[in-house]
This record gives sequence, structure tokens and C-alpha cells, in this order.
Amino acid sequence: MKVLIIGNGGREHAITWKVSQSPQVDAIYVAPGNAGTALEAKTQNVAIDVGDIPMLIQFVKDSAIDLTIIGPEAPLAAGIVDQFQQQGLAIFGPTQQAASLESSKAFCKDFMQKYDIPTATYQTFNDAAKAKAYLQQHNFPVVLKADGLAAGKGVIIAKSLEQANKTIDDMMSNRLFGKAGDSVVIEEFLKGEEASYIVMVDGENILPFASSQDHKARDNGDKGPNTGGMGAYSPAPVVTPELEQKILETVITPVIKGMKAEGHPYTGFLYAGLMISPSQEINVLEFNCRLGDPETQPLMMRLQSDLVTLCQQALARKLKQTNIEWDARTALGVVASADGYPFSYPKGDVINGLEEAIPQGKVFFAGIEKQQDQYVTSGGRVLCTCVLAENAAKAQKNVYQALNKVHFNGIYYRTDIGHRAIERETVRG
Repeated sequence: MKVLIIGNGGREHAITWKVSQSPQVDAIYVAPGNAGTALEAKTQNVAIDVGDIPMLIQFVKDSAIDLTIIGPEAPLAAGIVDQFQQQGLAIFGPTQQAASLESSKAFCKDFMQKYDIPTATYQTFNDAAKAKAYLQQHNFPVVLKADGLAAGKGVIIAKSLEQANKTIDDMMSNRLFGKAGDSVVIEEFLKGEEASYIVMVDGENILPFASSQDHKARDNGDKGPNTGGMGAYSPAPVVTPELEQKILETVITPVIKGMKAEGHPYTGFLYAGLMISPSQEINVLEFNCRLGDPETQPLMMRLQSDLVTLCQQALARKLKQTNIEWDARTALGVVASADGYPFSYPKGDVINGLEEAIPQGKVFFAGIEKQQDQYVTSGGRVLCTCVLAENAAKAQKNVYQALNKVHFNGIYYRTDIGHRAIERETVRG
């Protein structure tokens, strides 16, 4: 069979790598892909933008593609699934209305309130003056979210009224995130430990993925500005079997039942970004309607089941009788970014050492282009190096041994990815 994967980041490279291992797949196309997807077996990149839905549909028809898997959020928000379905084409992902869980923070918060899904208290504003007036009477820190899609950068934790007012100006008046900042959600700041919980959904049934944990802050110790993610690992020890059951009962199941009740049955990957308090209370920080990046990279390292088969089972509404297998080891991935990320950063810097790093782990390309016989940086998050090891401490040690071989001008990465899991291992003995 033939598979099309839509996207060009590290997540899509990881999906491509896993799909290439499926014995039933003969050819993989990635639109537009990156320099890493082009290296995978059976794979070739196709120069079609993720937002050019008519061209993607035409390519699928002309190439007799059997299955399309979507990586990023933008085409979901644009209704790619609806348009593919209208043409009778197999595509794995939620419809435009179901994807509003991610594409509109205001819709998401209102949906959670309606279906009694635990989340922080909030208010939504489309007027900057009213938002600032509300902030005058709010405790700090406070979380401000651009309502629309902002490539993972539209969430700001403001520690003072001055910073909060500046953020409102940036989002609503200065259009830092374009139309995404037309409305802003202001919500209480929650303390605890974050975890990522991802499931596959077939409209009614749920197939849980292994737990994982992302590191959103740019700098060591979870400090610095928010990013799209600086590293991740799986499993996340904070998600105990008891807590996982609670997540399924109080978060995931109500979403699926609620979407069905709204007339928009949910099919696709569903990602719940959770805050877990010291007393094991759960609150939803956000929903993503696709796989997370960089969580996908360690998850695909651990996944032993055929990803294509899983997608086919979901589209056939058969997840209830589907099993999923995971490598028992810990997978840990560290993102190397360009100097200045998540703000302005240079492009075109030559990358050296990939050949030395690749044998020690799997290097998933993100912001990398090939120019003649050299690889150069082309994005903020450049690559994610992943390894498998028997525990988090060994995985961390091994991943930095591999990553230390990679060099480009201004390379930056955190040196403490996985620290919470390692602390738990230390406490256990």
C-alpha cells in the first residue's frame, strides 16, 4: 500500500520512520517533508505545502494513496479531513469542528466547562481594555493564551501586571500571533508537574498510548520562555496506573462522549496536556488534535505495533478489539535548537557530526535542509536526538553522548531533559 504523511517537522520524520517499518507499506510520500524524511526507506518527499488541500487531494488521487496521516495542526483546523472524506479518501484525523479543541482555546475551555472536564478557571476576552481591567483584580502569576493557533508559542505565563498588560498588547494590538490573538483566554496559574497523555480514537473507542512528558521551557530547571518543546521522554513515571485510570475516566472519555453528543464524533490522535498536582489532582492545560512534538519521537522509538495497522483499525471503528505493544525501556529525546529560539534565529548554518551521532541513537530532523552535500539549519528546532535505555538515567547519559557529537553555529539544548524521572529513580533506590 501507499501512505501519504503531511508535515515537515521532527514529528513527521518520526512518523515516517515508524511507517517505513510496516511490511504492508510499499511507498511513502511526505508533503513537503524534510531532509530527514528523505533518508527513510521507501520514502520520497513531495513539494506540496501542508495548507494546499486541493493539491494534496489531487496528489492522493493521482498516486492512488491508500492512507493519509496528518502531522501538524494547521491543515486540521483548515478542514482537510472533511475535504478528504467528501472525496472518499482515507485520512486519519479529526474533522474541522472536532479539531476546534485545539484551534480555539476559547472553544476548548467552554467545552471542558460544559462537560465537567477539570481545568483552570478562566475568562475569555476580545477587548484589550476589558482584559486589562480583569487583570487588575487577578493574582499573579497568570496564564495568557492566544485563542487561535500560534505554533506552540501562544501561551505566556505572566508574573506581574506589567508583563501581563504587555502580553495583551502584543497579542491583541500588535498582532504578534496574527488572527490567533483576536481573542485571549486568561486563566489561573496551576502548580504541579506536567504530563502528556495521548490516545487514538475511532469515534467512540479509545486506544491509549504510553505516557510521556514534554519540557516546554527553553532553559534548564524549566526556566525561560515557553517553546514548542525542548525534549521529551516516555514513559512518564508521574502517570501511575491509578492516575492513568483517572485520566481516562475524567478527561478522555468525557471528551469523546461530549464530541459525539455535539454531533462531531472524534477520530484521530487526541493529546491531553495535563497538570498533575502534588495531591494527584488532574487539570487539563490544553488539548492537541494530533501527536505532540517532541513527544512523538520517543513514543515512536518505543512503539512496537504497526502504526499503519493501528490507523486502519481506527478508521474501521475497531479500536475496541485492538492491542498496542510498547518496548519496556525508556526512550528519551533532546531537541537541539538554533541560537535565539523561540524568538528570532539564524538559518543556513552548516551542521556537522550527524554521521557520528546517528549510530548512537536516532536523530530526527526538523529544521534541516540539504544544500548540495551539506546539511544546514532551516528552523528554530533543528533536530531531536533519541535513545532507548533500561532507565531514564542511562537514556539521558547516552543521548547527550550522541548529541555532543553534533555541531552547528549557536547550537543550543537543555542538559537536564528527563530530570524528574531520574529524581524518581534515585528516590526508589
